Amino acid sequence: MRAVVTSDEALMLEFQRGSQEAFEELFARYHAPLYGFFRRRLDSKDRADDLTQETFLAVIRATERYQPRAMVRTYLYGIALKLLAAERRKAARIPGTTPPPANDTIDEALWVRQAMERLDAPDREILMLREYEQLSYAEIAGLLRMPLNTVRSRLFRSRMALKNMLVSAVKDEV
Repeated sequence: MRAVVTSDEALMLEFQRGSQEAFEELFARYHAPLYGFFRRRLDSKDRADDLTQETFLAVIRATERYQPRAMVRTYLYGIALKLLAAERRKAARIPGTTPPPANDTIDEALWVRQAMERLDAPDREILMLREYEQLSYAEIAGLLRMPLNTVRSRLFRSRMALKNMLVSAVKDEV
């Protein structure tokens, strides 16, 4: 006998009607992906965990206002992007603070991270949403409020720039 898989949107509507089990299922589905979203963008594991929790708190606070116009996944990443932007603004206001470097020990991971940091911030975000968060082009376009073709062209440009940087880094090592 197969278990029935409830869509995220149906779970969100059940949660709106007061189902704690529906919220727990959404939490179980999205806790790790959202944590990964923050962890890839922040050096602090604690802040990544805090912002993951804040994302779900925002969902709880806005339950009555949720409208099933977009996919729940897009809704959650929209909240996460806003929290990340606020975190970055807050960090920028604190003078003299620079985030500690990540403790990547594998050269390849370090190369990718350094190359990603050299991309323009908007292009880096599009690339990360696609490659790490596995969002569709349409979801990224909706989330970032830009035309679908702009997402496609920026993603292509970002991938090519990243590839060129990594090829250059490998050549420099040899």
